[in-house]
Amino acid sequence: MPSTPPPVAPHASEASRLLCAGAYLDAAYRDRVVEELDLNDQRIAAPSLGYDAARVLAHALRARRLELGWAGAIVGLWVVGLFATDFLLVGYLLPSLLLAMGAAVRGDGDGPPFARRLAAFAIRWLGRIVFALFLAATVVFAFSDADSASSEPVCEAYDAAGYCQSYSSGGSPGFWGFFEGLLPGLSQMVGGDGTVEPLQAWLALVLFVGVAVCTGAQRSQFARALGAELSPERFADAAADPAENTESRRFQRLKERIRLEQRAPLIMYHGARPFCGAGAAYDTWVLAVELRPDGVRKVRPMSNRTILDAVRPLVEGLRLPSEYAGHAVRDRLRWLEVDECVFLPAEGLGRREDAPYREEAFEEHRARAVEEGAEKRRHFLRVRVGGWEEELVVTVYVRIHTQGRMLMLEIAPHVLQPIRADFKDADRTAHRFRSNNLFGRATWAVGQVPGASIRSLATLGHGAAYGWQLLAGGYANALPDGPAVSVRELAAARSGSLFQQMDVDRYLRSVQDRIANGVRTALADHGYQTGEFVQKVVNISRGGVHIDSVAGSTFAVGSHARASSGTGPGTPHHHSTTHSGSGPRHQRGGDSDGNG
Repeated sequence: MPSTPPPVAPHASEASRLLCAGAYLDAAYRDRVVEELDLNDQRIAAPSLGYDAARVLAHALRARRLELGWAGAIVGLWVVGLFATDFLLVGYLLPSLLLAMGAAVRGDGDGPPFARRLAAFAIRWLGRIVFALFLAATVVFAFSDADSASSEPVCEAYDAAGYCQSYSSGGSPGFWGFFEGLLPGLSQMVGGDGTVEPLQAWLALVLFVGVAVCTGAQRSQFARALGAELSPERFADAAADPAENTESRRFQRLKERIRLEQRAPLIMYHGARPFCGAGAAYDTWVLAVELRPDGVRKVRPMSNRTILDAVRPLVEGLRLPSEYAGHAVRDRLRWLEVDECVFLPAEGLGRREDAPYREEAFEEHRARAVEEGAEKRRHFLRVRVGGWEEELVVTVYVRIHTQGRMLMLEIAPHVLQPIRADFKDADRTAHRFRSNNLFGRATWAVGQVPGASIRSLATLGHGAAYGWQLLAGGYANALPDGPAVSVRELAAARSGSLFQQMDVDRYLRSVQDRIANGVRTALADHGYQTGEFVQKVVNISRGGVHIDSVAGSTFAVGSHARASSGTGPGTPHHHSTTHSGSGPRHQRGGDSDGNG
């Protein structure tokens, strides 16, 4: 057995670090984390496999506070600028709205339809062009003198009586005249008199510089966090993490509660999501065999606990390295975790604190649940392997039950896929921003100015709505409920690399094979036949279906299979022809013994 503990604790794992970094990168992800773990005070935390949900919540709350602060600063600059420029800046909200519409049309999905991507592309570029035109007009007006910037109309032709027949706008003709005419038109569009002073244009430029400085400072703050408390070297020191050291009593209470629930062997679940937190189901087994005495050994009493006691040592044996490989071998199976857990429905609890997490209560539930086949309370042997620095988590839930001289074996593997690529690239993104020159940072910040106003307003609006829900939503006194989502599952990619998929198959096949061997050993030791069980395991592991007998039957397997039966003379047996895809055709008579 490995003499050393796992490389890192869950609160210091790479998965925890990347999830904390993702709270600064993706506002939608951060809002889901805060909504699940902070707003819905009645929901019990999902099991956290290989990470610490309380630490992720700490950074999500911190990131939201920082974002609200910067959003308030940007909106404050806009409010001051509106009054200083006689509401001339209202027109600049048009390109911001177009950019926000473009983002909304595209959506948050990875692969939206082509029509939506094309529409979003056109709307975004329209917004950028409009903003560029307004900005160019502002620069032209700022560097014009008061006389040339005047928008007073000039008469071009007079009639015989001395009345003006046609007017032209003031300002320079040609190219410069076009830009000088934009701002007066914009002023009239927002309800002004069409008069624009160069001072107003200068104030607008100062506002844009202030907004660019705010967005750049916000990005620099995130980059500094990735290089400091969220760096791989310092993340393990949770005591020095500023996000965890907040003085909020509510957060400290939630943190303690989450850390109790996410590691407890007693899992309080929602009826529709019993395995919330474990990832996606992967090749579930449900196998039933009849317990038949073998006629050689004396049949001995066999309980569910007896079978589990035979399975567990074999699974734990996967931690042992090869006897010829030495003790320096590195394999994630060396830190394989095996424990027992009991699932209980959260419905019926009066308060969240009433969940029976005490050790004595769990032992009582485990002793009663291991031998029962009840529907709501279920006992499982849980086998977990955390690979790729806890980014790839494979969990196998095993349940064994005997009833009516039948043995039921349930194996429910679940896989947590690796973390999203943009979260994994957080260090690279922060390093690129920190190491960029001043011109590159300024260019990036200027590019954020057009959409900053609407984004900041949306951020403040969302924060106000969250505060209203927290105060008036009644979540603190709501009846307890099981977890709705897992913050780890929200950040999971759709699939991993080929290497990671190979590791998933290796972990699962190793664990499933040891479980099957343990059940077979228990059956043999207690005087029961094992042939049917072994055959069904082989068929299920190959993706097939066990058939007890095909005598007197006709069957076909495969997308191009054909089956026929003869009933006339000279046709003593039914037969079938099986062909799947481009593989060879096979024929088999109907007098099978059920073992092939």
